[in-house]
Amino acid sequence: MASLVSPLRLSFPPNTNSNFNQFHLLKHSPNPFSVSIALNTSSLNLSPSNQQASDAQFLASPTLREFCQGRIPDHVLTRMEELGFVTPTEVQQQGLPVLFSGCDCVLHAQTGSGKTLTYLLLVYSVINTQRSSVQALIVVPTRELGMQVTKVARMLAAKSAECGSEQQKAGTVMALLDGGMFKRHRTWLKAEPPTIIVATVASLCQMLDKHALDLHALKVLVIDEVDFMFNSSRQAGSVRKLLTTYSSCHSRQTVFASASIPQHNHFLHDCVQQKWTKNNVVHVHVNRVQPMPSRFHHRYMVSPKNQKYQALMSLLQFDLPESAIIFVNEQSEKSRKEGGMPTTTTLIEFLKTSCTEFTNISLLEEDQNFNSRAVSLLEIKKRNRYLLVATDIAARGVDLPETTHIYNLDLPKSAVHYLHRAGRTGRKPFSEDICCVTSIIAPEERFVLQRFEHELKFRCEVLSL
Repeated sequence: MASLVSPLRLSFPPNTNSNFNQFHLLKHSPNPFSVSIALNTSSLNLSPSNQQASDAQFLASPTLREFCQGRIPDHVLTRMEELGFVTPTEVQQQGLPVLFSGCDCVLHAQTGSGKTLTYLLLVYSVINTQRSSVQALIVVPTRELGMQVTKVARMLAAKSAECGSEQQKAGTVMALLDGGMFKRHRTWLKAEPPTIIVATVASLCQMLDKHALDLHALKVLVIDEVDFMFNSSRQAGSVRKLLTTYSSCHSRQTVFASASIPQHNHFLHDCVQQKWTKNNVVHVHVNRVQPMPSRFHHRYMVSPKNQKYQALMSLLQFDLPESAIIFVNEQSEKSRKEGGMPTTTTLIEFLKTSCTEFTNISLLEEDQNFNSRAVSLLEIKKRNRYLLVATDIAARGVDLPETTHIYNLDLPKSAVHYLHRAGRTGRKPFSEDICCVTSIIAPEERFVLQRFEHELKFRCEVLSL
């Protein structure tokens, strides 16, 4: 069940399913590094009797309440169940014992696996609601993801129908996502600091640089979509500063979360060497074998680069999607300096003149301000049928459950980006509908798509129209 990558041993008590509070990490060295956890029962060497016992344990797996009992206030657990969170996902089964043990952790699991609830349950297990101070900080790359995390955090803290008037205070949650609200947030922080802050890097650093935010009481720091953060030239420096300058890894519990962490062993090494985490950092990695949901139908269409718009039109006429996202890459710095027209602008102009079936064509890209992005999303959610032209900023945190088709007009930069783009579809609860992810590629780009197929373990079907 566990693979050691450093002198650190995982010890699960015999009665693990009924007593998860007994999770232990037994150190065999004064300088342990990290341990990876991956649920892969096929690799276990079990005798028939042990196999039967193991099967029985998995069949009688505990509820989410049983995982958290004694760690989290009852009114939060009751509220959690009212919201429908009853059965733990794999990342919660593996991650919660690690987090509750106090270890720093890298939560590595696919989109929609339950990472957000996992780290929020940790937050509610450690905060002291009687103390007026910032005790948990959750950093996200985009406003849209921040809004989602804030919504879940506030729903967990809301008054439960069962607890009545005697319910304890569950903590206050501030959404520090818009630099335009700096004065209002600064007043709030000074008057009565919130217990939990969900923030984008830019808004957070603005507060810290102005000395408007005090992190001396910080207990938990979560960096969500950590791979995106470190790969973004605009955010990486600020994230490193937050991890090492504004607070110390020795005075807090640090959690990184992401669907994909390339070269994760190297990343774990950096976590310790750069003092982003303590030495006991644990890598919880689930769904290694199949990071892409099976109901995704992957296709590609070969087209010369100068004919991709026409190829896209053919696909839209063939698929007749109810709702779709068309991904393009960000405009290069060279093109921007030369005054070139962004791909997003030219594509939207083309679609509005050529694709009359869609009257709701919207744009979502990194250079948009917060209000413009919010208006775009609001317009989309008002209508059932839409086309959204987006750069990779939309692949992190935008929740549009009606999306049935993804089109990659430009191939993403990496398998990680492909995974996140694909993850924008197939999000409707309890739906088994097939979702299509289609890439329009030039002949010389086929090898890139093959590399993604190999890395993410999926098959891509060629499409000829």
